[in-house]
Amino acid sequence: MTLEPGRSPHVDVRDVSKHFGGARALESVSVSIEAGSVHAFVGENGAGKSTLGKIISGVHAPDRGELLVRGEAVHFRTPREALGHGIATIAQELAIVPELTVAENVFLGAEPRTVAVVRRRELRRRFDALCGSVGFELPGDAVAGRMRTADQQKVEILRAIARNADLIVMDEPTAALSRDETGRLHQTIRSLRDRGHTVVLVSHFLGEVLALADTVTVLRDGRVVRTAAASQESEQSVIEAMLGRSLDATVPAKLAPAPDAVAALSVRGLSAPGVSDASFDVRAGEIVGLAGLVGAGRSELAQAIVGARRTRVGTVAVAGAVIGRRSPRSMLRCGVTMIPESRKEQGLLLERSVTENAALSSLRSLSRLGYVRRRVERRAVTDALRAVDVRAAHPGMPAGALSGGNQQKLLFARTLLGRPAVIIADEPTRGVDVGARRSIYELLVALAGEGLGILLISSDVEEVLGLAHRVLVMRSGRIVADLDGGTATEHDVLDAAFRPASGTA
Repeated sequence: MTLEPGRSPHVDVRDVSKHFGGARALESVSVSIEAGSVHAFVGENGAGKSTLGKIISGVHAPDRGELLVRGEAVHFRTPREALGHGIATIAQELAIVPELTVAENVFLGAEPRTVAVVRRRELRRRFDALCGSVGFELPGDAVAGRMRTADQQKVEILRAIARNADLIVMDEPTAALSRDETGRLHQTIRSLRDRGHTVVLVSHFLGEVLALADTVTVLRDGRVVRTAAASQESEQSVIEAMLGRSLDATVPAKLAPAPDAVAALSVRGLSAPGVSDASFDVRAGEIVGLAGLVGAGRSELAQAIVGARRTRVGTVAVAGAVIGRRSPRSMLRCGVTMIPESRKEQGLLLERSVTENAALSSLRSLSRLGYVRRRVERRAVTDALRAVDVRAAHPGMPAGALSGGNQQKLLFARTLLGRPAVIIADEPTRGVDVGARRSIYELLVALAGEGLGILLISSDVEEVLGLAHRVLVMRSGRIVADLDGGTATEHDVLDAAFRPASGTA
């Protein structure tokens, strides 16, 4: 379906408010989204941008206010009702059916059928045609639940496009995509706009917003700060509107480790599924960045180090002592802790309290005779939350009710309670806003300054170069370059990441 671009509003949000319990998510929000445009919502975590997107797509109903679609007042109670008005959504949390194939997920509920039988050949033809039009390369017969997060995200994108909606809400659609995949998605978004579709983009990546959006709405504390043409904005102006203040340098200055610092973590000849012959050191007080394309083996290496992935050969030593049979629990006791890539799937118990999540890895030290000493726990957790600036209404609230940035900092609070010597942080700023990102950067630099060894895994090359003293680049499961973080450039990292691997650097 090709639509004629129009200048009239596609969606009007008028005086909308939304509360969750006693917490205000949106207050008297009004915004007009022009048909055939890319309209971005930006703001800190908890500013209300995702909630606003979910109201437009039928996930949430407003407490007060009015929603108009092409001039018609609507009252969506479900996403299906919104889809009936041509509105589809790509949620930040993946919603695939793990046991189904990629093609079945893409056309879920819209499969070509004869009576009750799915026409497999027609399903595959439609899937191949859709992938060809978008530029994604995905195996239609692969089981979706076994694919990488980046590929699962592409399944979500294809599903929304397959619904042929004329308005698509995209909530952080590129958070798990590589640079190349992100570029392809940007082309897809521009193509959708050029065909007359409307795209509502919720994103933390301000460069992405300014490159794609026609209009930008900035929210802060549940209210609209301003709506303006993207051409009139800069990253600095958007940041100041989001925070209500200016933000100095994005990355704090590095603190050099002591010249005689010993290795806090030593890896020698480590091989595991997805990893081949990895060897490197992380000195006390040093931040070592681990860069590479999606699928290069970075997370697999981290998992092998902490014993979450079976190792074929190789050794791991902490402060010079080789650790024999490794497991996440034994490595934790040896002072090595890992902040996983997905806080919601691998890091937090979202329905349990902030206190329980923070204390989870330190229950042994907080207990006596098998019972948790609640007063000791409460005092220790309060100190840890304060140290990393977790902003929660109260420590008894569910972790899932925190904003993304506060959830990420909660993982750091848990880490600090365990008094580690080495922290492995896998994508520690994924899905957090610019203010929370700066706080996490400051925390990483401060921890290194206290003598901890930090292995930082990130898909953001600028982030790695800004924080790391050394940068290891992986490709096809191997470390192919060891670069000086003070002199290396983005070109150096990308050149190593794309260059055919010839062995360990």
